[in-house]
Amino acid sequence: MTGEEPELVPAEPGPQESPGPRPPTRDPGQQQPASQAMSETAADIEDIETDAPRVAILMGSKSDLPAMEKAEAELKARGISSETRVMSAHREPDTVADYAKNAKLRGLRVIIAGAGLSAALPGVVAAHTELPVIGVPLTSRTSVGGGLDALLSISQMPPGVPVACVGVDNARNAAVLAARILDA
Repeated sequence: MTGEEPELVPAEPGPQESPGPRPPTRDPGQQQPASQAMSETAADIEDIETDAPRVAILMGSKSDLPAMEKAEAELKARGISSETRVMSAHREPDTVADYAKNAKLRGLRVIIAGAGLSAALPGVVAAHTELPVIGVPLTSRTSVGGGLDALLSISQMPPGVPVACVGVDNARNAAVLAARILDA
């Protein structure tokens, strides 16, 4: 950079400037039906390549990061962008709900949620979004049966709140499943 200020260009034509040529107007008889135009616009938007993450990787505690990093590494190896966040379903329920409700609007397509013990995070996220949610049961020093408590919590969601469940501490498989969902 040269350090010079950029030249400012007026947003609207000044009093002595011509507004320029106008785009041609269509004959009303040539317009597409609104539903067809909307379908084409939706398809065009879907095909736009963006740098926005397509997969979210969530966990309830920073201590879960070593186990959940395997999902991020697998997605990166496959060229799938992701974002990683720490948020607790118990300590920050409003944050989790807001995140899940807005995930689709932000361009996310799949959510991977790792949790141990009561493993509430995947179910709470699934309750607030229509995106696919993949739960990763995690072990901890106080978990029962080597993560069995988290496995059962994630796999026993009520009707209408589906959460896919992978093996205990198997965040890599969650990423593989997310990639398959994206390819579907």
